[in-house]
Amino acid sequence: MESEPENRIEPEQAPHVEVHVIETREEYLEAVAAIVAGHGPIAIDAERASGFRYSQRAYLIQIFRRGSGVFLFDPPAIGSFAELDAAIRDEEWILHAASQDLACLREVGLDPTRIFDTELGARLAGLPRVGLGTVVEDLLGIHLAKEHSAADWSTRPLPQSWLVYAALDVELLPDLRDAMATLLENGGKSEIAEQEFAAVLAREAKVVTGDAWRRLSGLHTVRGARNLAVARELWEARDAFAREIDTAPGRLVPDASLVAAAKAMPDSRHGLASLREFNGRASRSELPRWWAAIEAGRATEDLPALRVASEAMPPPRVWSDRNPVADKRLKAARAAIAVVSAEVDIPVENLLTPELLRRLSWTPPEPLDLESIGSALDGLGARPWQVDAIAQVILDAFVDASQTNEPGVEADS
Repeated sequence: MESEPENRIEPEQAPHVEVHVIETREEYLEAVAAIVAGHGPIAIDAERASGFRYSQRAYLIQIFRRGSGVFLFDPPAIGSFAELDAAIRDEEWILHAASQDLACLREVGLDPTRIFDTELGARLAGLPRVGLGTVVEDLLGIHLAKEHSAADWSTRPLPQSWLVYAALDVELLPDLRDAMATLLENGGKSEIAEQEFAAVLAREAKVVTGDAWRRLSGLHTVRGARNLAVARELWEARDAFAREIDTAPGRLVPDASLVAAAKAMPDSRHGLASLREFNGRASRSELPRWWAAIEAGRATEDLPALRVASEAMPPPRVWSDRNPVADKRLKAARAAIAVVSAEVDIPVENLLTPELLRRLSWTPPEPLDLESIGSALDGLGARPWQVDAIAQVILDAFVDASQTNEPGVEADS
C-alpha cells in the first residue's frame, strides 16, 4: 500500500528589516529625491480601511524602486503627493489589481500615465490563480504571507508586522513584472496586455445613479410605500452619521437591522429598543437618531415608488420568455467565445465582459455583418485585440442562432 502524501508545509516568510513610516513633509521630500535617484519602473501599492471606514482613502502608500529602496508613506499626515507625482508620473508604475488602487492614489495626487498590472497580466497569461501571494510563489518561488490583507489600516501606530507585510507587497513587484512580461511575450500577448493596461487607466469611476438607499441589502422583503419610506430615512440617517465619523455604515447598524425596523414599524422608541433584530454597535447608543428617522418616515408625504422604472436589460434567466431570439444569440455566442477562450488561454470574461456580450445580444447592430459587429463592439468599449479575436465568432454565432429560430418567433423589442 502506498503511503499517504505528507501535508504540504508552507515555507516561512523570510525575516525583514524594521520598516519606518514617513509622516513628515521633510522626510517625504527626502524620499522623493531618493526615488528619483533610483532606476526602472515604480512599484506602488496602497492600503485602505475598507469595512472599517466610510471613506476609501489610502491610509498607507508603499513605493519601491530599484536603486532607491522601499518607502512607506502615511497619506493623512503628508497630504498632497504632487511633488512625487511630478517626479515619477511618466515612469511605468507596477501595481497588482490596479483598478482597486487608482482611485485612492489619484485622491492624493498620484496619477500614472503608464502601468503594468501584474494581476491583470496573470489573467491574460492564463494563470489559474491570480492573487499576489500565489503569483509570486508560482513565478518567483517566494512565499508571501497575506495575513494582514483585511486589516484596519487606519490604525495608528501601525504594527511592525503589518508594515513588513506592506513593504514586501511592493519589493517583489519589479521582479514579478519582469517574469510576467516574459510569460506574456512568450505567449504572444504583450500587445494585448498593453491595450488592457491602457484601458484600466482610461476607465472612469462608476457613478452611482438612482436612489442609493435602494441598494440596502434585503430591501426587497420590505412591503408597502410607508415601510419603504422608513427604510429610506434609516439608511440616510446611518449614511450621514457614518460619513460624519468616517466609519463603515455596516459597523454602526447592519443592513439587516434597518430592514427589520422598517418591516416592524415600532410605534415608540422603547419599541425600537426592544426589537431583537435591531442590533449593532450603535443601535442603542444612537437610539434617538434612529427613532427620529423612523418618525420622519412615518410622517413624510414623499413616499417612494414601490417599483422603480429601469432601462436595464432583464436578467438572462428570463430572456427565453421575454426575448427568445436574443436568448438564442446570447447562448450561441457564449458557447463560441468559450471555445476561443480555451484556444488562446485567456479567461472568457477578459475576452469580453458578460455585460457587454449581453448588450450586444439583446440589441444586435443592423445590418448584421462583420463591420457592424466590430463597430458595435468598439462603441461598447471593447479593445482592438478583442474585436480581432471575437467579432467574426460572434457574427457566426448570431447568424447560426437566427437560422435555428422557431417559425414565427420574433424578438421582443
